[in-house]
Amino acid sequence: MAVYTDVTFEDLEGLLALYDIGTPLSFKGIAEGVENSNFHLQTDRGDFILTLYEKRVAVADLPFYLGLMDHLAARGIVCPQPVPTRDGRQSVTLNGKAAAIVTFLNGISLRRPHVVHCAAAAAELARLHKAGEGFALSRVNALGPHGWKPLSDAIGNRADEVEDGMRALIDNSLADLARDWPNDLPTGIVHADYFPDNVLFMHDAVGGVIDFYFACNDMYAYDLGIMLNSWCFEVDGSYNITKGKALLSAYRSVRPVSEAEAKALPVLMRGSALRFLLTRLYDWLNPDPNALVRPKDPREYSKKLRFHRQVRNADEYEFS
Repeated sequence: MAVYTDVTFEDLEGLLALYDIGTPLSFKGIAEGVENSNFHLQTDRGDFILTLYEKRVAVADLPFYLGLMDHLAARGIVCPQPVPTRDGRQSVTLNGKAAAIVTFLNGISLRRPHVVHCAAAAAELARLHKAGEGFALSRVNALGPHGWKPLSDAIGNRADEVEDGMRALIDNSLADLARDWPNDLPTGIVHADYFPDNVLFMHDAVGGVIDFYFACNDMYAYDLGIMLNSWCFEVDGSYNITKGKALLSAYRSVRPVSEAEAKALPVLMRGSALRFLLTRLYDWLNPDPNALVRPKDPREYSKKLRFHRQVRNADEYEFS
């Protein structure tokens, strides 16, 4: 389970005294996720998620994350909403960690989404991008291009312990992206972790979007690149053109994509692949001894990055 910090029954009783959400009926750790400690809490008034923030989530960023969920929910995006304490706080401290309780969403995440799911989730991502407009707070993408070199340096020459040639792949990609990265595309609030496990479905329709703890201000097309990378590749590493075409068409039906964004898509796809290669590789080489989950295999993203380095225009993703 993705539980790094234990919460005892006594801890839970003390926490719930701060809230007006009823009497606990069940409480258990959640298997999904690798960044935070998550628990499913059921009380006589409903279901909730308790999150203790670990690893890459800075306490100073919590007003952004929690405020964003409220902002999006008010504009029609189905997402968890922070539950305030009796005195109006959105976050508290539990066992030395910042913590928050949010509402629970029904639905299931899909390990292998079909074409219809790719299209539905892409349209929802476009709606999320539009709904984020006007949010008063902002947050720099800490895992954007300026964060890739420090991660790469921290990994050092150990990359080749995982895969032959990975160090050269990273170095060459960093150099290319430093030269080619766009800086004049439309920007706003992005999810920045829009993977299939963060989108819940009810049948073939999106039932909600979760896990906003990488959300930030960045290019919309970069967020689209993250989604293409995580939704449109098959288990054997091949790019599914049918899924890509459906995803891009559905996104554009809600939010038009400019010619400049389309032209930049191959570079953005390489950048988003490198970002997840680096974070997965770092976690793979530096596993948390207290974690009960195995870090995700970075080689999935080295394969994707090699694929994108051969792409020269967006039409190869079935953008046209």
